[in-house]
Amino acid sequence: MFTEIPLTRPSTPLLDLIDRPAQLRTLDQELLPQLANELRHYMMYAVGKSGGHFGAGLGVVELTIALHYVFNTPEDKLVWDVGHQTYPHKILTGRRDDMTTLRQRGGIAGFPKRSESEYDTFGVGHSSTSISAALGMALASRAQGRNNSNVAIIGDGALTAGMAFEALNHASHTKANMIVILNDNEMSISENVGGLSNYLSRVWASRTYNSLREGGKKVLENMPAAMEFVRRTEEHMKGLVSPGTLFEELGFNYIGPIDGHNLDKLVTYLGKLREIPGPHLLHVFTRKGRGFYPAEQDPIGYHALSKIEPKPPVKNAAPKPKPPKYSDVFGQWLCDMAQQDKRLVGITPAMREGSGMVEFSRQFPDQYEDVAIAEQHAVTLAAGLACEGQKPVVAIYSTFLQRAYDQLIHDVALQNLDVTFGIDRAGLVGEDGPTHAGAYDLSFMRCIPNMLIMAPSDENECRQMLYTGYQYTGPAAIRYPRGTGTGATIQKTMTALPIGKGRMVRRGSGTAILAFGALVTAAKAAGDTLSASVADMRFIKPIDEELILELANTHELLVTVEENAIQGGAGSAVCEVLAKHGIVMPILNLGIPDYYVDHGKPTEMIAECGLNAEGIEQSIRQRLDLLARNKLNKNAV
Repeated sequence: MFTEIPLTRPSTPLLDLIDRPAQLRTLDQELLPQLANELRHYMMYAVGKSGGHFGAGLGVVELTIALHYVFNTPEDKLVWDVGHQTYPHKILTGRRDDMTTLRQRGGIAGFPKRSESEYDTFGVGHSSTSISAALGMALASRAQGRNNSNVAIIGDGALTAGMAFEALNHASHTKANMIVILNDNEMSISENVGGLSNYLSRVWASRTYNSLREGGKKVLENMPAAMEFVRRTEEHMKGLVSPGTLFEELGFNYIGPIDGHNLDKLVTYLGKLREIPGPHLLHVFTRKGRGFYPAEQDPIGYHALSKIEPKPPVKNAAPKPKPPKYSDVFGQWLCDMAQQDKRLVGITPAMREGSGMVEFSRQFPDQYEDVAIAEQHAVTLAAGLACEGQKPVVAIYSTFLQRAYDQLIHDVALQNLDVTFGIDRAGLVGEDGPTHAGAYDLSFMRCIPNMLIMAPSDENECRQMLYTGYQYTGPAAIRYPRGTGTGATIQKTMTALPIGKGRMVRRGSGTAILAFGALVTAAKAAGDTLSASVADMRFIKPIDEELILELANTHELLVTVEENAIQGGAGSAVCEVLAKHGIVMPILNLGIPDYYVDHGKPTEMIAECGLNAEGIEQSIRQRLDLLARNKLNKNAV
């Protein structure tokens, strides 16, 4: 059991011999526990150097070794769900020495990525996709006459999403040759919630059932009539307490539960299942954070680690207080609003900690709903609550709202229901990369009738916009970035903003910058350098047409700035206003370009897109130079 994260590379003589799984498969089986210990120690060191997800990977070290030991990867396909747990997989598949570059600019990704390795069979980042993908691969293998294995590894948290059950249902229908490994650690990021979690947790009852079964039979073994009663009771009890009943009813051969840290058992069971055709489900128990004592005691706190930096020299001056994160602003507003309005119901799809809802869940448990990893259900649940006069607030990451797009349109907006959406992680989120970027919400929400869409430029605007959206009768979305804001003073008093009205931040001439959301600060800095006008537009829908027309009539160039895809975003809305009023003038749209921006620090990603102050200034100067050249050419003609 480790108690500290090593700051220098640990000695790993056995692990150092393995650059690909074929070398792992040459080891004697009795050496695998030593390999597991070295792999766990090295992973702790690597994550300490780079930062990244932590507890989930530690929990599947033995399972990962067993999978690559038994299956002939990459011909046999391993499909990992979400990807938080795949660091041991990366280490064993040729990326050991690259692990210290994990999630850094130019380094390896924090999730499986097909372009990174042939062993990464499917790119992930969102949960509950593994069974569908592995089933598709299994059906392709059958169609192509191949006899390889296809294995999906899914956690009990990811299994709460409906998509996983859709795939299980279809897999049993196809009778495809595939194995689903249910990695049951009783956790997602927060504690698991819901009936399925309780169902899996009843494994302890299986032991009770077994003891009753044996004891009862001994007493009644000479009483035939009583034995028939016992047989029927046994079947009834098995249906109540056996964790495999559900999966067997779905058509899977259920095996388990077994200890997911016992390498001998894992190798034995996986080896047998590999030889049997049809769909199988192997249920393994693991412990998140296994082998590192602090992580075992606090699996939520050790879900991920920040990079361990050298300790700075001790200073006498007290450190300056950090501005609150936007998620903290949301969480405080939610508590304040719930205190005022008992109709409020806060809803999260398993992101309580990340969305800033921990304190709210403690103070207002009767107004709090964690629906597990079920974004579609979260949105339609909110719609149902709104139908009956409650005031639901859905806290959801931008990238995960994509999964509930139909529900947003059909169940909420079409019926014009009073649902407020606090959309966190809008824009480029950093080290998690493109799977987690909130790059499209303005584009996919702006086209939906009845939607009110806002983007705050600082923490105080965030609080006031949340209040504005809550007071608005109808669907309202407030999208804000990950991390801290500008340090703006947050006003305790909540005041509704005038709907659809922006504000001028700076008056200048020649160029007007229309900025949306958190990029107002960078736009203001660029405007100061260029003596340009700068507007904090605040609202994406309805957009401030009056302000746009005023700026169009008094400036030679309009520039829109947003941390969203350029296509269909806020800049497109400005262009539509100009077209509507028959105004033809130069306009420059700045935003996230039409490609997936790779992982790195948020500042690096923003700079790559030209959305920092220097990038905005440079783009404007280039456009002004182009306009000047075009004017000269026109005059020359």
